[in-house]
Amino acid sequence: MLSGFKTFILRGNVIDLAVAVVIGAAFTAVVNAIVASVFNPLIGAMFNAETLSEAFAVEIPTATGEPAVLAFGALLAAIIQFLLVAVVVYFAIVAPMNFANKRANARKPKVVEPEAGPTEAELLLQIRDLLAKQNS
Repeated sequence: MLSGFKTFILRGNVIDLAVAVVIGAAFTAVVNAIVASVFNPLIGAMFNAETLSEAFAVEIPTATGEPAVLAFGALLAAIIQFLLVAVVVYFAIVAPMNFANKRANARKPKVVEPEAGPTEAELLLQIRDLLAKQNS
C-alpha cells in the first residue's frame, strides 16, 4: 500500500503539477497587480471614473429603496486579467515549448517505412492468374 503511494508521489506528473500550482498562484498575484494598478485606472480615466470597476456601474432601484449596483467594469477587469494570463502563458510557455519540440523532432533521424507490399487478397489473385496461365 505504501509502496504504491510512494510510486505515485515520485512520478514526475505529481511534482510537475505541484510546481505549476505554486507558480500559477505567484503569477496570479502579478497579473492582479498589473490589472488593478495599471489597466483599471487607465480605462477608468477614459470613462471619467476612479477605477474600471466604477466605470460601468449601473444602479437598479430595489424594493428596499437602496439601489443595487451592477458592476460591469469589474467583469471587464476580470476579462482583461484572463486575457493577460492567456497571452503570457502562451508566449512564455506554450510557444517556446512548441519551438523546442519542433527543433528536437528535426534532429531525430527520419524513419523510412518500407512500402507496403501486396495484400493477401492481391497475392491470392496473382497465384490464381499464374495457375490459370500454367493450365492453359
